[in-house]
Amino acid sequence: MSETDPDRLSHFAAMRVRAQAEMQAIGVTADFIPLLVETFYGRVRAHPELGPVFDGRLNGRWPEHMEKMNRFWSAVAFKDGSYGGKPVMAHQGVQGMNPPLFTTWLGLFSDTLDDIAPSPEAKAWFMATAERIAKSLVLSLFYNPADDDPRLKRA
Repeated sequence: MSETDPDRLSHFAAMRVRAQAEMQAIGVTADFIPLLVETFYGRVRAHPELGPVFDGRLNGRWPEHMEKMNRFWSAVAFKDGSYGGKPVMAHQGVQGMNPPLFTTWLGLFSDTLDDIAPSPEAKAWFMATAERIAKSLVLSLFYNPADDDPRLKRA
């Protein structure tokens, strides 16, 4: 099956239609994505723990990061294919990043959604999605299978 296969294209078109209908049902429009990104990352930058970690990686590159996050959240919410990055690779080697910061990140994201989400359902959808993303990143960046080895736990 190729990228231009009509069945594949219609499958992706159907996914986009379903995503758009789901977002519409919970009150999310395309205009919400930039509001979410601007509000949330403004708070990240001002946060005493998150701000220095993000700024250490993004200093001088915030505008391009913001554009990338707009594409990312648009692709996640609307399945529009606008994001083609590699989140795990982008987060590797970030100075000062540790698993507890993801909990802090999620708390700030939740607070932001409390203030701007168009509906409780929208908040629930974005939080569930952010929690999956955070869990995936933590596992990808910090999990070591040897930590679960029962032989090592006895020692």
